[in-house]
Amino acid sequence: MQRTCKNGHHYTKSSTCPVCPVCETKRKPENGFLSLVSAPARRALENAGITSLSLLSAYTETELLKLHGIGKTSIPKLRAALMENGLAFRPD
Repeated sequence: MQRTCKNGHHYTKSSTCPVCPVCETKRKPENGFLSLVSAPARRALENAGITSLSLLSAYTETELLKLHGIGKTSIPKLRAALMENGLAFRPD
């Protein structure tokens, strides 16, 4: 299905997901832990208000996996980012 986002980008998408891939690519952070994960995982974290490693460390892996957009491949990346900064997920 051909679509146009609110910023005027034209794109084709077969799913009902309303996210414009052009806008999402421009929104991707260049550094920080949010740059390590996929766009769906990044949106899931942002929508949950998790925008810093200290906020991330307040969650368990199980809690994060319940967020729509966070998958098993995101957890090791997030765990490594936490470890590099002397942090860890909250224990289950």
